[in-house]
Amino acid sequence: MSEIQFATIASGSKGNCIYIGTENTKILIDAGISGKKAEQGLSELGIKGEEIDAVFVTHEHNDHVDGVGILSRRYDIPIYATEGTWDNMPEKVGQIRENNRRAVYAGEMCAFNEFSIQPFNIPHDAAQPVGYRINAFGKTLTVATDIGHITDDVMQNCRDCDLLLLESNHDVGMVHNGPYPYPLKRRVLGDFGHLSNENCGKMITDICTSRLKYVVLGHLSGENNTPMLAYNTSKAIMQGVGIEIGDNGDVNMYVAAPFGVKRRITI
Repeated sequence: MSEIQFATIASGSKGNCIYIGTENTKILIDAGISGKKAEQGLSELGIKGEEIDAVFVTHEHNDHVDGVGILSRRYDIPIYATEGTWDNMPEKVGQIRENNRRAVYAGEMCAFNEFSIQPFNIPHDAAQPVGYRINAFGKTLTVATDIGHITDDVMQNCRDCDLLLLESNHDVGMVHNGPYPYPLKRRVLGDFGHLSNENCGKMITDICTSRLKYVVLGHLSGENNTPMLAYNTSKAIMQGVGIEIGDNGDVNMYVAAPFGVKRRITI
């Protein structure tokens, strides 16, 4: 059976870029880092920029689109995004060839080579943001970050996955006691901001089945979180309901690094 490879090139408040590929199809979810950093990350995976077949964008915020235009122009890569994202993205990505401007729609399956890609609505303060559920060879991966709160759409698309990248953005106490100005604290903690470590852990327990083998905690805040705190919070919540973590447990769990390819997962 054919394999799917997954790796985070960047994940966090300062940039996001995720690689998902097979032998014949290679895509990025977001490119919120410089073109040079994206190329460096791909090089660590043994992949050249010209091998990328498409970039699927979750939403128009800078930490998700900064390198999108550069990569598209340099390698003639098609960019997929919702119409709302396209309406709010042009100034940030620059000129994109008309044939590389592709639209996706939440709830409508997009067939792309071996992949069946399902965009789904996420609650975030962007124009028309989506997460992505990707199927190939009978295997499923879901990328869900920038989630202010858990919705039925998010739950449905995170269930029955082999691999889930889920936002574990902040520790609520660190936000309250940290240096952010009050309006920014309200945004982060609000229904259209970001998912806390605790709510991330609770959601994993709600959707975890025997099929789920890999959980990647992503989009950590550099100011209001630490990798150890994110990991230990979810681990404690999961173990509290009998879910064991590790190679000999029920599920493997990792924390995505802010930059650089620290781990390649094959499913």
